[in-house]
Amino acid sequence: MSTSKAAAQQWSKDQKKLGRRAAGFVILPALLNSLLGVAAAFILASVLGGFLLGAKLDVTLAALFALIALCRAVLIFLADAAAQRAGATARRRLRTEAFTRLLEAGPSMLRGQHSGELAAIVVDKIEALDGFFSRWISANQLAVLAPLMIGLFAFSQDRFAGYVLFGAGLFVPFAMAIAGIGAGVAARRQVVAMTRLQARFLDRVRGIATIVLGGRTESEAQSLRLAAEELSRRTMRVLRVAFLSSAALDLAAAFALVILAVHYGAQLRRGDLADPRMALFCLLLVPEFFAPLRAFAAAYQDKLHAAGSAEALSALPPAAEPPPALPVRTVPAHNITIVFDGVHFAWDTARGPVLDGLSFRAPPNEVTLLVGNSGAGKSTIMEMMLGFIHPNQGRITINGADIKDLVPEALARLTAWIGQRPIIFAGTIADNIRFARPDATDEELRHAAHLALVDRFADALPEGLSTRIGDSGYGLSGGQAQRIAIARAFLKNAPLLLLDEPTSHLDPATEAEVLESLRRLVLGRTVILASHATAAHTIGGRRIDLVDGKAVAQRGAA
Repeated sequence: MSTSKAAAQQWSKDQKKLGRRAAGFVILPALLNSLLGVAAAFILASVLGGFLLGAKLDVTLAALFALIALCRAVLIFLADAAAQRAGATARRRLRTEAFTRLLEAGPSMLRGQHSGELAAIVVDKIEALDGFFSRWISANQLAVLAPLMIGLFAFSQDRFAGYVLFGAGLFVPFAMAIAGIGAGVAARRQVVAMTRLQARFLDRVRGIATIVLGGRTESEAQSLRLAAEELSRRTMRVLRVAFLSSAALDLAAAFALVILAVHYGAQLRRGDLADPRMALFCLLLVPEFFAPLRAFAAAYQDKLHAAGSAEALSALPPAAEPPPALPVRTVPAHNITIVFDGVHFAWDTARGPVLDGLSFRAPPNEVTLLVGNSGAGKSTIMEMMLGFIHPNQGRITINGADIKDLVPEALARLTAWIGQRPIIFAGTIADNIRFARPDATDEELRHAAHLALVDRFADALPEGLSTRIGDSGYGLSGGQAQRIAIARAFLKNAPLLLLDEPTSHLDPATEAEVLESLRRLVLGRTVILASHATAAHTIGGRRIDLVDGKAVAQRGAA
């Protein structure tokens, strides 16, 4: 068995244990419903048997039957409500765990994974587990408890009926296990096909302008169609196996009903059937006996979906280790000094180091300019300063404290970051700025927008800062999106500012406006600016030239 399959199976076992407590609120009313079903079958057999024996309708029995039917409807409602709560609670827990693990892993551990696949895990694969928690866990136990209880009632009336029901009931899981071998494989392949289609579709949507300009619309539409057809074929294979398991259940139920009907019919012809009410009672127990098994067969599909989702969820980066026993540190939130001391780092040892013994000092309240070609290590330095990765050798200190020993929340409060392409969320401009500090007042927000020159374009919009924008800054230019990112930094007012190529995708006129805002932003802060843009160098500060992960030259403040 492969490691991934073993991890998926262990994950499923752990989740099943967690779901059993909530499943108890489903199992109890379902068992009571089955018990009332036995009582209803007994009453109905008594009424029908009485008609056969020439008795009149017993009004009391009819009223009791109606009361039992009403109670069963209430119990079904309670069981369904409990199942929905169990599924919703489990999905919230899993989604929180998945988000937490992804956020704790950071971009370094998720490097190389497609965002479409991650989105499918957090949304679709967790959503596919709803039936596992709301139906399968409870149905798995009810498929044993309820038929056993009903079979014992049948056995108490007629041993032959008990043997027939138990024999037919044992055939159902056996047949479903055979069908499930192929169904599990088909379900996993269906999940893989769905993930590939989602990733492909997201890629093509993101690059739709390139596709149109390159004249590739027809070929890309054809490739998406083929991927969708593959998903359709794999889905139909899963459904085909599901119908086979359902057919096995119907065959077993029909077999039990026919055998008992023939048996009691033969007894009736011979005159050996003294009381037809017993025979009717056993016959009416057949659908009650197979009702939990029918629910089990319907939920078996949910187990197959869970098997496909389990591999993806168990493959997420592991949860962060608990904090070390040694006390972690914080640093004063002013006069920040950064020191890189013999820092070595490699993403892949076979490709050589990205940083090779890098040493430099970024003094407090000054700009330190990192200059170098692409691949010189500038972005890696930024990721280290953000706490996403740590040196393989050497150390990075902030005011003398090793960055690895700092409380993550404290490091986040100390730091503001502006990258090449800011992340803009769907919402208003004000909401995007307030993302840096949700408790900021409206006055503080407007002041930050003014300092970042956001008001230069926001005032011309219909609703000003309350104007809604789309995902990824749809409706904004690159320079406008960058000014929103600068406004976030102004609002956060952190003493350490990291600027990673903040003007690399801007035209000269827009770049000049952004640099105007950045010159105000860097005042009184410790700033590390990574850029090869000539205009960005006009901000001034200490310059460090990087070549192959080494500081080949360091010059003082300009």
